[in-house]
Amino acid sequence: MKKIALATALSLAATSTFAGGFAEPVTEEVVVVEETKTSSSGGIIVPLLLLLVVAAAVASN
Repeated sequence: MKKIALATALSLAATSTFAGGFAEPVTEEVVVVEETKTSSSGGIIVPLLLLLVVAAAVASN
């Protein structure tokens, strides 16, 4: 009975040891691209501010 228990224990240990073998872990590189959204009024604000500054300069003279 002891020999059967010992054989079972050794076979289970050997099975778990050699079950999958050794393989190097696979790593994947993940690249995250973040896009910024701009509003449609973003291109008009700077010219309007410039026009306002010019108008204020002309009005002060």
